Amino acid sequence: MRMLSEAAINGHIEVVGRGPATRYRLTPQAHVTMELNLSTYFDKDVDERQVQESFNFELINEVLPHVELFTSEELQRLDAAQSLFRQHLSEMSEIEYRKEMERLGIDLSWKSSQIEGNTYSLLETERLLKEKQTASGKTKEEAVMLLNHKDALDFILDVPDYLKDLTVGRIEEIHALLTKELGVERNIRHRRVGITGTNYTPLDNEFQIREALEDSVRLINSKSNVFEKALLALVLLSYIQAFTDGNKRTARIVSNGILIANGYCPISFRTVDSIDYKKAMLMFYEQNNIAAFKRIFIDQFLFAVKTYF
Repeated sequence: MRMLSEAAINGHIEVVGRGPATRYRLTPQAHVTMELNLSTYFDKDVDERQVQESFNFELINEVLPHVELFTSEELQRLDAAQSLFRQHLSEMSEIEYRKEMERLGIDLSWKSSQIEGNTYSLLETERLLKEKQTASGKTKEEAVMLLNHKDALDFILDVPDYLKDLTVGRIEEIHALLTKELGVERNIRHRRVGITGTNYTPLDNEFQIREALEDSVRLINSKSNVFEKALLALVLLSYIQAFTDGNKRTARIVSNGILIANGYCPISFRTVDSIDYKKAMLMFYEQNNIAAFKRIFIDQFLFAVKTYF
């Protein structure tokens, strides 16, 4: 009983009814942010897991606007790292800053592509992006994917305010840069897509997809905390799957674009294990729980400040 009382005080459980009819249920705050055991969860086969198989229409408009994504302790750690980044930035010349951004950009291009199955190594990626030299035994598409990342990042650095106020059109433009010459349709998809490893099925109606994107943009723009903006962009653009391909790549670049537009340190995801990334994403798809992905975001922000600037 004491544990239930503490959970209620912490806002994780809400009490419904009185006396013998008293019931307890998770609050939206707990449902979205409470820590879940990924190992136990993924021990079950994809068809054995109890998941939310369809898009949750309430999530963006009714749940997330009232959830505090980060604890005060987490925000203190992030804010301290951001202060350190600003201090280092004030001591750097423009040339030094661009050099560090190039280094981070190579790492991000490599890891973002690797998560999507690209087989270029980090050293091969560096040679491709710096010297335009392709690696032997690799496909043309793999090289194009990496070069597209560089183009998208260069665009954001050249127009740093581009994603200060997010719009659906600007998301579509970033997606177009990332999927150029890869045979991917530019526009919002109008047919069904499936996601490997999960029974969650994204929306398949073009008008509902656009509405979900517009609602996400409105939510992200309404948030005053930049870390919340960037984290929401990461998970929601992946969750909606607005395009036939390139959704997670677009989410990672848009999230970084938001950080850059607000003077925050971008992140490369360099030390993320691709499987851990996918599991954290699946947990959001299937349970609308952000805890595992938030840990990745925090760890990678701290890593970026320490490693690049």
